[in-house]
Amino acid sequence: MYLQGNLQKVFDALYHLGVIDPVLEMDWSNALDELPAHFDEFMEVVEATNHHQGDFEDLMSELKKFNNSALNYLAMEVAREFADFHARETLH
Repeated sequence: MYLQGNLQKVFDALYHLGVIDPVLEMDWSNALDELPAHFDEFMEVVEATNHHQGDFEDLMSELKKFNNSALNYLAMEVAREFADFHARETLH
């Protein structure tokens, strides 16, 4: 399952929850090496995010249910999706 919907809304929710700044400062190489051990929780947070994007407050409330590790991986996925989107936009 892939992250779907409004990436800006997800980014804003993660920012308001205080997830973005610590993720920007962390070593993503180490975190991504550890992803297989956290893959199930990552998939749970992606699925929940995809299903709760109708209302910003609902999305934030749902994201608060997850631990920092899951939210960090979600933030990295949002960043990756943004980068992919902008790379495709630049090519066309």
